[in-house]
Amino acid sequence: MRNSYPMGGFGAPSFDGMWQAVEDLRSRFEKRTGSRAGRGEVRSAVLALLAERPMHGYQIIREIEERSSGSWKPSAGSVYPTLQLLADEGLIRAEESNGRKIYSLTDAGRDEVSGGTSAPWESADADQGPGFGALPKAGIELAQAASQVGRTGTPEQVKQAVAVLDEARRRLYSILAQD
Repeated sequence: MRNSYPMGGFGAPSFDGMWQAVEDLRSRFEKRTGSRAGRGEVRSAVLALLAERPMHGYQIIREIEERSSGSWKPSAGSVYPTLQLLADEGLIRAEESNGRKIYSLTDAGRDEVSGGTSAPWESADADQGPGFGALPKAGIELAQAASQVGRTGTPEQVKQAVAVLDEARRRLYSILAQD
């Protein structure tokens, strides 16, 4: 039933245009969620993770993303130089295993971590509150569902979907209006 309505059908832009808008929205939020870390955060994140267990670089990147609920995914270009710097400082060591370098803390690294280094995702959670990263994802999923109704729904289903979205918008603004 895709494109069953001629160029927007109801005086609106085409549904392909709406799908493109959803994709644009998604890319904006994805860029925001992969935000850049502050000075020293990659270092403290790596040390905090290696205090738990030895890991290779890709595991470190995945763990940081997971523990920050997707709000921070450091690039390999920031993690691997940090690992090299920490090794140069004698805080971590690298051992070759199955073609990968596995990093672990040295005694000096354990001393550094025990000195009160907190993981950056812990302070981010406190600042943003629970579920902050879930809002953009929920918005994108809502837009995708609306786009799907627009592409494949009947005129009556589209009308019902518009009413649901109008009500959702009003309720969201009412949340902001509360003290």
